[in-house]
Amino acid sequence: MKTKQQVKNKLSANKAGIESSIYSYGRTASPTQNEDLQVLQRMRKFILPKGYQLKKPVLDDIAEGYELTDPVTDALTTKYNRFSDDLQHAILQKEAFQASDKAHMLDDVNFKQMVEQFSTHPDWFDAKLAEKGAIAYRRYPLTLVWLLRNVALMAGYSIPALSLPLTKTGSLVHDALARLYRTYGYMMAVSEYPQITGDSTPLAIGGEAWRQTIRVRQLHSLIRKDLVKNGWDAEYWAQPINQSDMIATHLQFSLLISRGLRWLGARISEEEAKGIMHLWRLATWWMGVDLQRIPKTEEAAWEWFYHYLSAQKLDFEVGKPLAKALHDLPSQIMGETNWRGYAVELVNASVTRTFVGDDVGDGLSLPKVPFRQGILLSAPVLFSIDTARRLHPRLEARIDAFRKERQHNMNWWLRKNDPYYANK
Repeated sequence: MKTKQQVKNKLSANKAGIESSIYSYGRTASPTQNEDLQVLQRMRKFILPKGYQLKKPVLDDIAEGYELTDPVTDALTTKYNRFSDDLQHAILQKEAFQASDKAHMLDDVNFKQMVEQFSTHPDWFDAKLAEKGAIAYRRYPLTLVWLLRNVALMAGYSIPALSLPLTKTGSLVHDALARLYRTYGYMMAVSEYPQITGDSTPLAIGGEAWRQTIRVRQLHSLIRKDLVKNGWDAEYWAQPINQSDMIATHLQFSLLISRGLRWLGARISEEEAKGIMHLWRLATWWMGVDLQRIPKTEEAAWEWFYHYLSAQKLDFEVGKPLAKALHDLPSQIMGETNWRGYAVELVNASVTRTFVGDDVGDGLSLPKVPFRQGILLSAPVLFSIDTARRLHPRLEARIDAFRKERQHNMNWWLRKNDPYYANK
């Protein structure tokens, strides 16, 4: 049995090793700088093994990912500027593309690599497992939006390295509603079964998520080039829209959403949770992230995410404009004199403070709400509905009809502004 001094010596040696990790960026916090952050305290208490310590190899891997972007896509945007439509045509109308004046693009090694990546699902993709995750993911539309808006996005706004590219483009500040719905629309597309090709597989080749991923991957490259052209400080912030930051963003849409649903009472099985992670692993790989860097399991994802958050130097001033734009949306939609808009804002702030922490809520200047943890009263309600759904097939059909109605109502902006959702 080790003595207290031996344990203390081991922790000191571990800390020294961590200190020698690749901390060459201004964005990076020291190993102990964020240890009192409430979200990290909760991860240590409820999720990670007891006595969990930061690991130098994981920190080094994340730091290495700061310098990696998407060389294949960056090469294509440098040569062609925009290529996404041509790539889709080359895959979906292969013979017509080969006979067109764009056929020479197939001789480009980078274009050919993208054609190979997006033409078929990889061998490691388990469609049945992904289907289970997709069904569970779309089962709770209102709760999903709660978590997207108030946990995934708001938590991301507390990390300046994630917020700054969004602030520089200005779209999330001046057009917050459009960007929120575009993000929500992408999440829905990832988990639906598109009918464009008649393929009922999640993330079908030629489906909406497939198309959106190609377009967003191109957009990331164009934004990255524009940021560098306009003086992006890579020595402080590392590369813009790099691989580690993209993994963190996708874990917000998969890991945080999945755990948040369960905390709010959703009866998501272990297999369904694995399916959600598997679904988003393909989406993340399609987005240009090295497959070996993407966590395979929920346990590995929590470990990676804990290290990522521990190593971020927080600066709430960067994310405040984004947080305010997102927070003010209900009043903007319903009218500033409408009490319902204000009430929705308080509920939203309660979700953020309950799940992410008061330190982040205070840092982003979100309102303080008395009895904010009252939102957790929804957990037994959702749990009861889910239990009844499992036991009574007729009730399950009614609940599913209600879900589809809610989904239709929530898609109002997408139906108005996106042709794909016009009849959904």
